Amino acid sequence: MSESKPKRKSCPRCLRPSTACICNWVCSIANAPEVLLLQHPLEVNNAKGSARLLDLCLQDSRMVVGEKFDEQLLLSMMQAEGKQAVLLYPATAQNDADDLQYEPPEFVLQDHAPANMRLVIIDATWRKSRKMLYLNAILQQLPRLSLQDMPASHYRIRKAHAPDQLSTLEAACYALMQLEQDEEKYQPLLQAFDGFVGQQMGFKVKNLMTN
Repeated sequence: MSESKPKRKSCPRCLRPSTACICNWVCSIANAPEVLLLQHPLEVNNAKGSARLLDLCLQDSRMVVGEKFDEQLLLSMMQAEGKQAVLLYPATAQNDADDLQYEPPEFVLQDHAPANMRLVIIDATWRKSRKMLYLNAILQQLPRLSLQDMPASHYRIRKAHAPDQLSTLEAACYALMQLEQDEEKYQPLLQAFDGFVGQQMGFKVKNLMTN
């Protein structure tokens, strides 16, 4: 009878194996707009994912896992406390909109105070994020914030399909900068992300050397 392998110890805060803990990179940021992260189930245990670090750093954030959400649950999360929910998502090209039921209403930043906004972010691969948008009609009905002319991503540990594709954490930072009109506030979070990426790159090099 073979002995079962002992379970690896996990950090109770970041939920990663203790040997891969990312808590060293956590910094506390008092974000004005609330951030709601809708995480695809395949991202939960992805060591390269940045959403967990983002959630730990932001003082006002919430992460919910799922692909197709119960409509009443999703609606209650969007409308909670009377805040204006806005979806962080690229503009949908006409040839990609055939399966969508709704066209997003216009979002005018000047019409909303940052503290009264809820930034909704889909944490998934590009393909899975599109599927989540199609499966959840409520998300389609949200005003949309689309990032334009972004700097190159520092996300060297994950393949991007285009030079301007960003990690969840980077996209959230640039969106919050726009909503709050404050670029300096989120620099510590971007620096923490660089540290996280460097740590993951170190693990990759170590694995190559030992194999």
